[in-house]
Amino acid sequence: MRRFKKITILEWKLLTREFITIFFALIFPVMMLLLFGSIYGNEPNEFMNGYGTVDVSTPGYINMIVAVTGLMSLPLTLAQYRERKILKRFMASPIHPMDILLSQIIVNVMLTLIGLIMLIIVGIIVFDLKFYGNFFEALLAFIIIMLSIFSIGLFITAISKNTRMANAISYIIYFPMLFLSGATMPLELMPQTIRIISKALPMTYGVELFKGIWLGDHLIDFSLELLLLGGITLLFGGLSIKLFKWV
Repeated sequence: MRRFKKITILEWKLLTREFITIFFALIFPVMMLLLFGSIYGNEPNEFMNGYGTVDVSTPGYINMIVAVTGLMSLPLTLAQYRERKILKRFMASPIHPMDILLSQIIVNVMLTLIGLIMLIIVGIIVFDLKFYGNFFEALLAFIIIMLSIFSIGLFITAISKNTRMANAISYIIYFPMLFLSGATMPLELMPQTIRIISKALPMTYGVELFKGIWLGDHLIDFSLELLLLGGITLLFGGLSIKLFKWV
């Protein structure tokens, strides 16, 4: 246990040195919040069904943070470790490669939570951000979303032969979901064509689920989103276990 703790601390230190990851997980979502909040404000309006724009947008920004850690940081780091034979070397040591995998998941979850907390604090201080839902339902929804996105990230690692391939796949998946799922801008503000395209993106259902819970709905109202996100977790999680190679 002590060895695993040391590995996790080391992985956390290495993660915090990755400027791009830190920027997109911690700074970029806050910048988006401040930008669109300053443009649209957070006064209740009919276009947002009586809610403020910041209140409606924040769940999407939280999904954005999950996407950064789950689709970019996690798979790219693991692919790099495998390409550099780091995981292979650990097989000849008392440290099992599984310890590295688990510690990577833990530090990325930690980074996700820090980004979420920072975003909410800024939202409350600057725009009087409001949460209308049930905390425990929101927590469960957040875990479900994170499991589905992280399972896709692990799948990217599993099928990537090298870091370059992992980079390409991550970018191809990440950016369309980032800009077309409602994560950066509420789908209510987008053209109908974009809304139709968004239905093909897993993150769209994460945004819709978390936004609904955030604004006061209940998990029982989102059976489709829960079914799809659960299916994604099982599918990509299962494929990751089957296809993942340590060397």
